[in-house]
Amino acid sequence: MKKNGTSQPIGIFDSGIGGLTVFKEIHKEVPNEGIVYFGDTAHVPYGTKSKETITKFSVDNVLFLQSFGVKMVVVACNTASSLSLETLQRKFSIPIVGVIEPGARAALARTKNGRIGVIGTKSTIGSNAYETWLKKLDPSAKVYSNACPLFVPFVEEGWLDGDIVSKVAHTYLDAFKSFKIDTLILGCTHYPLLSSVIQKTVGPKVRLVNSAEETAKEAKRLLAKLKLGHTVRSKSPDLRFYVSDEPEQFRVLGERFLGRTIASVAKVAEHYRQPAFDRRLSAPAKERGGSASGGNGRTSYGAQVLEGPFISKAKA
Repeated sequence: MKKNGTSQPIGIFDSGIGGLTVFKEIHKEVPNEGIVYFGDTAHVPYGTKSKETITKFSVDNVLFLQSFGVKMVVVACNTASSLSLETLQRKFSIPIVGVIEPGARAALARTKNGRIGVIGTKSTIGSNAYETWLKKLDPSAKVYSNACPLFVPFVEEGWLDGDIVSKVAHTYLDAFKSFKIDTLILGCTHYPLLSSVIQKTVGPKVRLVNSAEETAKEAKRLLAKLKLGHTVRSKSPDLRFYVSDEPEQFRVLGERFLGRTIASVAKVAEHYRQPAFDRRLSAPAKERGGSASGGNGRTSYGAQVLEGPFISKAKA
């Protein structure tokens, strides 16, 4: 397996803002690491699309992240993890981590009665990815699943509470009570933003599993195993945010969730993510006619290429 330098960033992608739950946990686990986040907001939600379409989007997303020389990619989307992870791992030589297996392991570690609920998008639930992993790890586990397709649009629009959200949550989740689950996997990285409503709906005795936390721990473990971790302490690691649409909305909601200022979110034009551009961007800096570092001596991860007509920014 080809390894990038330890100072190179981690790449994270999701269909939209939900992957910030993973970003937040990874930044907490490995605070010295630079991170490049890409939210494919032009195509959200992924959960209603076909496997072929999601796989194409996922490949494009990894190609874009590779333009920054990332040493690892985290697929911070349950739908993409369930439908395209194996393809990505075959196609690319860098380590690629999904969110399904870590979430399944965490649920089995927390359940007391072996009855586990799973909620996610239609595509994730239809793939049976969580049930497959849960049964693989513990054949005796009882798994009950339900799709919650409106949760992603709620989060993307900033609807995190209120009567409408509560009523929809009851519609999706009340059926789990008859199954007597004691653990519920939030099988979409958008869903932790609705955790208060979800917890209130299913009751205080049901443990919620946030796959973002477990995925961050898995990413940290893999970085250590492959000796890719950036051990030099940094007060301000390079954290970058890119989207395919609506950068201002992403910035506002992102700041609300992260509890910190997002100085800039860059919008990446659709044609910029095509393979021809990605091959050019993946070339060494000297072959592109650019420098590998900015004027302050810090690695810019190809930022000089991102200036120009392909990028527009929303700033605080």
